[in-house]
Amino acid sequence: MGGDPEGSDMDSRSMKLLALTVATTLLAIPLIPSSVRTDDDPLPKDSPQHGQWETGAGEEGEPVGGQPPKGAEPSTSDFEYQLEYQAAFQTMLWSVPASAIYRFRAAAMESLNADDTTIIAYHHTASPRLEAVTANSSTPYITAYSDLQKGPIVLEVPAAGDEGRLYGQVVDAWQLTIADVGPGGGMDDGNGGKYLFTPPGYEGEIPEGYLHVASPNYRIGFALRSVVVEGMTRKDAVDYAHRLRLYYLKDAASPPEQRFINPDDMVYPTLPFFDERAFEDLHAIFSVEPVRSQDKLMMGLLAELGIEHGNADYDPDERTLEAMRQAAVDVWYALQYWLDHYPEEEHYWPDRHYISLLMTDENKTFTWEYEDRIDYVHRAAEYFWCTYMPKQLGDSPSTQYMMAMKDKDGRPLVAGETYKITIPKDMPVAQFWALTIYDRATHSFIYTESERTTISSYDYESVKKNEDGSVTLYVGPAPPEGLSSNWIDTRGKRPLPAIRFYGPTKAMNDKTFKLDDFELVK
Repeated sequence: MGGDPEGSDMDSRSMKLLALTVATTLLAIPLIPSSVRTDDDPLPKDSPQHGQWETGAGEEGEPVGGQPPKGAEPSTSDFEYQLEYQAAFQTMLWSVPASAIYRFRAAAMESLNADDTTIIAYHHTASPRLEAVTANSSTPYITAYSDLQKGPIVLEVPAAGDEGRLYGQVVDAWQLTIADVGPGGGMDDGNGGKYLFTPPGYEGEIPEGYLHVASPNYRIGFALRSVVVEGMTRKDAVDYAHRLRLYYLKDAASPPEQRFINPDDMVYPTLPFFDERAFEDLHAIFSVEPVRSQDKLMMGLLAELGIEHGNADYDPDERTLEAMRQAAVDVWYALQYWLDHYPEEEHYWPDRHYISLLMTDENKTFTWEYEDRIDYVHRAAEYFWCTYMPKQLGDSPSTQYMMAMKDKDGRPLVAGETYKITIPKDMPVAQFWALTIYDRATHSFIYTESERTTISSYDYESVKKNEDGSVTLYVGPAPPEGLSSNWIDTRGKRPLPAIRFYGPTKAMNDKTFKLDDFELVK
């Protein structure tokens, strides 16, 4: 990491985005019909407040407070729209972790025809058809999404051994890890077993022999990967993953045949929406999930939009939909702005332009919850471009993710240009390294004719190497002559390069190793 920011820096970031919130509020004004408000007519003449700005607080014969200063006019006359816009903007920022993971679930049901006990298991590494934020294309994904409103659910995990190993995590509806799976940290510690997930308030008996996890929410998500062990193939790892079982506890005596889906050739559209559809997802989440004490203020704002806990009805009118749409658009631009203006302290190396994909809070966790506040602005920025974070980030993480935000001259990477980077022969990794290119707009893979998203150390024999054994890689809309093997197509999109260090060594973790910045190819 580039050093966890002190509280003052986080406050500075929050202030920047709050200032942007004010600016985006003004963006809503053009949506208000001109007949309602013009520059010469801040309020309709039949409004009881019309002309109030002719006097004001502190004027002769007036109280010191209790009203705006003389000449202060309202920015809008449609206050109902303004209230709904502000409610939509703030609740969307606040709910980014929950809405991001819910879209994985909804897309699985809608596009893959999955259900609550289906296991989605890729046979190959991901292509652009997996429309997901900062996914890797080095390891096939295994995932599932279950609803505990139907009762406790069981995940059977095979024991790790010479035939395979499974690693992963299970997250709740707020995308917080509630269980780790597999060797070296999982509840089963590689011995395999039956994980039992129970819903909020569950009072039933916990059968003997289960690894019990009491979920604080009803919807949970599973993310696992099957590792290719020495002497085995990727097909062996896929076959090993098919030993997983997922079923409801009520069916434990005779579990149904396990259903798997291989979406290799299917579009799996998990990216969040940034229009009025986002609030359909918020209704699906917050009408169902338990309300925590820290959620009540935002639940009050959601109520202004017709979204209430326990209320299945959702039928916003045209004005509300318009406010939701504009707020969702503005949230996207606000979060892009945040990432474009990240604090210098986030740099992993002070004299380079990389920041970690895993930006933590002050406690090196991913909740941003403190005794006196919830920093939901910084939290939104992190969950905007990353999913399935660990519970806590240690000083020597098993994987490091370096995101290239600017070139060597400190200029943001832009669309339509070609950039290059030289990867040294001896990278500080015990396993492998990988360069993956995402679209900066979506943080997901770019659809290209070749579908190539990644070049890694596994490709070392097929790329052209420099005399010292290093490799110069190119990112852009067209390959340099004779270097197609070393090129990832951006199709003219603004690139977001990610360099993953799998099994980073001490030199990477203590920052004695430094990676060169990307360089603009002129």
